[in-house]
Amino acid sequence: MVTHTPQPARQPSPAQTSTERLSGISLGTPFGVPLRLSASWFLGAAIIAWVFGPLVERWLLLQPPWTYVVGASFAVLLGLSVLAHEMAHAVMAQRFGLRVRSMTIHLLGGVTTMEAETRRPWVDFTIAVVGPLTSLLVAALAGLGYLVAPDGTVFAFVTWQLMAANLVVGVLNLVPALPLDGGRLLRDVVWAASGREHVGTLVAGWTGRAFAVLVAFLAILPVLLGRPDFVWLSWGLLLAGFIWLEASRSLKYVGVSRAITGLRVADLVRPAVFVPHDTPLATALQRVADTRAALVVTDANGDVGGVVLSESALAVPEDRRPWVPVSSVAVTVTHVGRVSPDASGQELVEVLNSVPAAMHLVEDDRGTVYGVLITADVEETLASRTA
Repeated sequence: MVTHTPQPARQPSPAQTSTERLSGISLGTPFGVPLRLSASWFLGAAIIAWVFGPLVERWLLLQPPWTYVVGASFAVLLGLSVLAHEMAHAVMAQRFGLRVRSMTIHLLGGVTTMEAETRRPWVDFTIAVVGPLTSLLVAALAGLGYLVAPDGTVFAFVTWQLMAANLVVGVLNLVPALPLDGGRLLRDVVWAASGREHVGTLVAGWTGRAFAVLVAFLAILPVLLGRPDFVWLSWGLLLAGFIWLEASRSLKYVGVSRAITGLRVADLVRPAVFVPHDTPLATALQRVADTRAALVVTDANGDVGGVVLSESALAVPEDRRPWVPVSSVAVTVTHVGRVSPDASGQELVEVLNSVPAAMHLVEDDRGTVYGVLITADVEETLASRTA
């Protein structure tokens, strides 16, 4: 399964940032991508070994602990096939020039996380479809192995189970419901047909929720029929919950995307009030009293030297402000970002993410400063529009 990580604003934004701490056990960086093994995978491997124990005993006439050894071996091979699925996503994404942040193998499969959306439906479609196709290819290779394996051997048993498991993984991931790969395929088809990305996400997200309800019903059905199966019920409800939560997350991202589209520097910029560096802080604050304006400090040559955050200025005791120069509480320009007055939407967000500063000078190509964009203002606007 492949996911994209939206980045609507700096650290407190609704989405994760590129500095997100990866959890789990590191398994290196194949193809330059950090690979993690979640602790939940070990729980899944233990459950597989336990469930397969009686099956191995019937098929191969083995006795414990060898039944569990075979079951654990199958769990490892299944994990490797899931890794092949995720690596297919990662390699294809890299071929299209996208940065892949991580691959994680966990209890319910795997996730490949990319830094940003592709903005092109056919590219996203290609990245998504190679995962299920890889699983089906592994199923086919395992099937060939089973055909040449001697009857009643461990190799025959493992290849048969590996074929069946990858067939299920491949087909399941083609179900047109987010967060499954098939959901991304549905999203991309609707996106290409309608020309609107958010419409595709809405359709695939609600399909994902409907599929989650169906999975939950199928998990509970044996209980309703008087033939309860604890393993089936537990895994089914766990999978249904995962699909519901991730589909809901995608639907929430639609709101974030719309909010991002409506962002404009012109609506958020604070007008600049220029003050010389030796201006008393009390005098400077009087010039911006009861306004949204920002104090921009100029040096002896008249060039911009820094910007004053209102929080820093107001932290100075009132009786000291007449004696404190405004430059002493200014953030120097080396710690301030730059943004064009014409920036908007995703372009604006990318600028804010590329320079993690508390504020950005709004200036044109000639260096003319129009005002100050406070990152907190952008985040507050996004939060209010997506609440």
